[in-house]
Amino acid sequence: MAAPTRMAGQRSDAREAYEHSEGPVARSIEHYTAQLPSDTFLWAAGASILGSLTLMATGNRHGALFVGQWAPTFLLLGIYNKIVKVAGSDRVHAS
Repeated sequence: MAAPTRMAGQRSDAREAYEHSEGPVARSIEHYTAQLPSDTFLWAAGASILGSLTLMATGNRHGALFVGQWAPTFLLLGIYNKIVKVAGSDRVHAS
């Protein structure tokens, strides 16, 4: 299979990268969160599950459901963190 060719009128890679670059807030957040170990988010998810089980055992059903819903959020943040570490997030402001 042949490599795709650039069509007439298609934007250059530099211009496209600039138009899709991250803002200063996202760059700042990603700079600091990329320094966290990946297992931080796994531990946070596990702690929320254990906290939820503890609350359920003590009869606080609403609290258990609330805290238990944090686990998927922590895991998703961990995935985002890993993607930023591996692939980077911004081609324009890469250091």
